Amino acid sequence: MEIIDLFKRFVSTKSETPDDGGLLDFIENYLEGFEAIRVDSKEVKNLFIYKKFGEGEHLCFAGHVDVVPAGENWESDPYSAVERDGYIYGRGTQDMKSGVAAFTQALKEVEHFNGTLSLLLTSDEEGEATDGTIKVLEYLKEHNMLPDACIVAEPTCEEHFGDAIKVGRRGSINGYLKVKGKQGHAAYPQKAINPIHQIAKVLGDMAGVDLDDGDEFFAPSKFVVTDIRSGMQVTNVTPNELNLMFNVRNNTKTTQKEVTLFVAKHLEGMEYNLRLTQGSYPFKTDTNTKLVRKIDRAIESVTGIVPKHSTAGGTSDARFIAPLGVDVIEFGVKNDTIHSVNERTTRAEVEGLYEVFKTVIAHWDREEKR
Repeated sequence: MEIIDLFKRFVSTKSETPDDGGLLDFIENYLEGFEAIRVDSKEVKNLFIYKKFGEGEHLCFAGHVDVVPAGENWESDPYSAVERDGYIYGRGTQDMKSGVAAFTQALKEVEHFNGTLSLLLTSDEEGEATDGTIKVLEYLKEHNMLPDACIVAEPTCEEHFGDAIKVGRRGSINGYLKVKGKQGHAAYPQKAINPIHQIAKVLGDMAGVDLDDGDEFFAPSKFVVTDIRSGMQVTNVTPNELNLMFNVRNNTKTTQKEVTLFVAKHLEGMEYNLRLTQGSYPFKTDTNTKLVRKIDRAIESVTGIVPKHSTAGGTSDARFIAPLGVDVIEFGVKNDTIHSVNERTTRAEVEGLYEVFKTVIAHWDREEKR
């Protein structure tokens, strides 16, 4: 099967989280000669498939086959992989069936490699992600099978294919703030404590504020208010409490401690409860590692572009891989239509991604010219 045929086969399969649409079984059968390990839960399917060609390093390609719901108002069936006007349309074309198809086909064609090649795939990346990649990694760690390096084929490029790889990601701190007041009649505000009035006095000094100044690789950590709720939906009663939710995409300079102190500084004198959870922690792969050098050179060889090293954007399953001491980067097609109606990519980008992965594999153990 050619790369575009494989890609269209993947896109034409409906696999909304946590359903894999049968794709993991297909990939397991497609990669003949590879050993498969299944780490499934009741709803989530995961596949780790590998082949040991030699005694060298273990290079893994990781990703997900699940997609977000298609939504409405598409110009064509989101699960038909329709090709028109130079684009291939369908849910998951960018995020991230292009990446899965590219590295699956690249591994399918490998004949020689001085080490182990593997794929780590899940159907639970777009959902809670609690039974997906993290469970496979737990199994691999327990059995001493963790890779030395990993490429996550999430869409990373911005304006042109090849212009960006992700060498790290910010963390994500979620905040749940309850400001307490004293319910009362709106006509007698002096007898009540209105939490809306209290938070209104300081919100302008908190919302959208940078908690640090960032650095060479990371943007500043920003306090982003995502939800405020209070009151009884009546005009004559002041509320007893206010609930506010926020998110901080944090770099290495800001932790939960700094967030706690920031809130305490601005809510001084108020009665409140604050709860923080950490969805993910910031990480950055050393740009001098073999993995980054090899992907950089492969991208330049295929596209003529030297990619920038970015840590921008949301999060991915790389957040589970990096803390285990595995060098990890992300590289994939452009990401300008991910999760949107009429998601699309180009034939050239899918073919280019496949060529980049083939080049990385072929050149993995070649000496680099200085």
